[in-house]
Amino acid sequence: MSLSSRNSKDQIFSGLHFLNACFSSLCVALIFIFLLKESLSFLRIVELEQLFSRSWFPLENQFNMLPMFIGSLFLGLFSLLLAIPIALFTAVYHVFYCPSYFKAIFRALIELYTGIPSVIFGFWGLMNLVPLVAKIKAPGFSLLSGVLVLALMIFPIISLSLIESIESKKANWQKVASSLAISKETYFWKVLIPNLKADFASSSLLALGRAIGETMAVLMVCGNIVQIPSSLFEPLRALTANIALEMAYAESLHRSSLFFSGFLLFLLVGLLFFLSHKVVDYADKD
Repeated sequence: MSLSSRNSKDQIFSGLHFLNACFSSLCVALIFIFLLKESLSFLRIVELEQLFSRSWFPLENQFNMLPMFIGSLFLGLFSLLLAIPIALFTAVYHVFYCPSYFKAIFRALIELYTGIPSVIFGFWGLMNLVPLVAKIKAPGFSLLSGVLVLALMIFPIISLSLIESIESKKANWQKVASSLAISKETYFWKVLIPNLKADFASSSLLALGRAIGETMAVLMVCGNIVQIPSSLFEPLRALTANIALEMAYAESLHRSSLFFSGFLLFLLVGLLFFLSHKVVDYADKD
């Protein structure tokens, strides 16, 4: 292949990547504009104190979204705290302990796991997890049920990122560990974990965005009562579930308020993705 032919192919691929980036950016911008446009009537009419009214009764002009916003954050943060250790031990097992003949299959299973529809997780949680939680404390539809389901959904996102990171750096780390004659436990806690901080942070932020944006599974297992839960066994309603439940019959200001809650979620998830990229950039500089 001649040099000019290779350069022309590189230019074509570069142009295609540029067009793809432009198209993706345009889609995100259009979604932002659409959500903002549909939220304007709500923003023009509703005063700030109405966002902190007694509860969520849109037909009575009470638009207290705070319990649902806090509920979404609780679900995301608690599920992340549970998912991180599961993801870490899954990644460590895959890289260091998994038999070579099973390693490719194990990774394929993790990747397949990430593609399971959320409604399947929700249905499993509804039929199995909710009754189990109800045996501890009724009604079973609760923050705890949502956290457990979401943790199972998001841990593969973190695991796959950590597997990539560990495998790319494992050879250098093991040389250092061998030269210092340190034990496997010391290697794990003193070498491996400190060098995964940036990867942990980046993948965890992405997983948090996935958890906060989840709809069907949360709708099916959390009880959908608008309140700030005071314990893990109390029901709650997430912003995403509220949109799914009420959009079909919402009109005028009620409808616009649902678009505004979607706009808030868009900004929150966008912020998490931005922070994840900043963490990676900071780690690369170090």
